[in-house]
Amino acid sequence: MKEFFNKYVTLRKHNARIAWKKAKRAKMCYAFLAPYAILFAMFFIFPVVASIYFSFTYYNILERPRFIGLQNYISLVLEDDIFLTSIKNTFMIAIITGPLGYIMSFLFAWLINELPRWVRSVAVIVFYAPSIAGNCYVIFSVFFRGDAYGYVNALLMNMGIIDAPILWLINPTYMLPICMLVILWMSLGTGFLSFVAGLQGVDKSQFEAGYMDGIKNRWQELWYITLPNMKPMLMFGAVMSITQAFGVCDVTMALCGYPSTDYAARTIVTHLFDYGYSRFEMGYACAIATVLFLIMILCNKAIQALLRRVGT
Repeated sequence: MKEFFNKYVTLRKHNARIAWKKAKRAKMCYAFLAPYAILFAMFFIFPVVASIYFSFTYYNILERPRFIGLQNYISLVLEDDIFLTSIKNTFMIAIITGPLGYIMSFLFAWLINELPRWVRSVAVIVFYAPSIAGNCYVIFSVFFRGDAYGYVNALLMNMGIIDAPILWLINPTYMLPICMLVILWMSLGTGFLSFVAGLQGVDKSQFEAGYMDGIKNRWQELWYITLPNMKPMLMFGAVMSITQAFGVCDVTMALCGYPSTDYAARTIVTHLFDYGYSRFEMGYACAIATVLFLIMILCNKAIQALLRRVGT
C-alpha cells in the first residue's frame, strides 16, 4: 500500500511538472486571458462564493456577520410560507413559459430562416424587439386595467361576455396567467438570435446527402440534420430560457404590485428582493439566492442530459 501511494505521489508530481512547463510555454496566452479571468473572478465567482458564505450567517449590513449554521435554510423550508408560495409560482412560470418560449423561439427562427434575406432581417427585428424594449411590458397594464377603460374589459363588455369590469391585476385568479402571457411575449430574446445564427450555419450539402440517404420530408431533415448541427446553440438557448424563467421579477412587480394580492404573483427573485433590498436581511436573502442557484444548476443539468439525445 505504501509503495502504491509513493508511486501515485511521484506520478502526480511528474504531471504537475509537465503542466507547469506547458503553462510557461503558453505564458503569453495566459497573459492575454488574465484581464477577463480577473474580471470574471471578481464579478461572478467571488459574489457566488460570498453569497454562499453569508447564507450561513445573520447579516443585516449594519452589524458584522454572525454565523448561525443552517438556521436560514431551516426557516426557509419550515417557517416561511411565503417562500414556499414563491417556489410554487416560480416553478409554474418556469414549467409553462420556459419550454413554450424555448420551442416558440426555435420554431419562429426555423420559419424565418426560409424567408428571403431582407424579409428575414425585418422579421428578426420585429420578433426580437419586445425583449430589448425595456419596460414595454407596462403597456399590458393598460390592456388589463381594472375599469371599463381597459381594452380587455371594454372588449368583453361590448361583446356582452361580462357585465362588470374584472380586476385582472388584483384578482389572484388572473394575475399569474397574465404574467405568463407577458413573459411569453418577451421570451424571444438572445436564444432566438442564437437559433437564427445556428440555422444559417448549417452546411447545405448535408441536406443533399441526407436526401440521398433516405430522408423524405422536412421533419426528418430537422431531426437528423438540423438539430444535431445546432446542439451548441440549443444548449445556449436552453440556459438562457432557464435563466429567464427562474429570474422573473420585474414583470410581476410592475403589473401586479409589490407585494401582490395574497402573494399570488410572488416569485423567488421577488422574495429575495424583499429581504435583500427592503428588509436588509442579507443573510436570509443570500440563502434564498443559494437555493435558486442550486435549482437552476439542477434544471440546467437535466436539460443538458435531454439535449444530448437529440439526433441520436
